[in-house]
Amino acid sequence: MKKRERPSLVDAHPLMDEWLRGDPEFRALVEEARVTAQVARLVFEARHAAGLTQRQLADLVGTTQSVIARLESDDYDGHSLAMLRRIADATGFAIEVRLVPRRRTA
Repeated sequence: MKKRERPSLVDAHPLMDEWLRGDPEFRALVEEARVTAQVARLVFEARHAAGLTQRQLADLVGTTQSVIARLESDDYDGHSLAMLRRIADATGFAIEVRLVPRRRTA
C-alpha cells in the first residue's frame, strides 16, 4: 500500500495579500484586528511572566479582574496607553511604541 504524502504548508502572507489587494477597507479591518490581538497577547504574556492571576494584576493596577480579562481578549479594542503603562509597571516590563512603514500591496 502506498503511503499518503502530507500536503505541504504554504506561507499565508502571499495569499492574504492577494485576497486583500483589491479591498483597502477590509485590509484596514484585518490590520486593526491583528494589532488588537497582538496587544491582548502581550498583556496576557506579561501577566503570566509575572506569575499573576487576573485578580492579582487588577489589584496592582487599580481595576477589576473583569477589566483585565477584557484587555486579554483579542476582540477588545479599547486598550489605552495609560492602562498598558500601569500593567507594564506592575509586571516588570517597559513599553516600547514604534511606528513602522506599512507593507505595500500592489
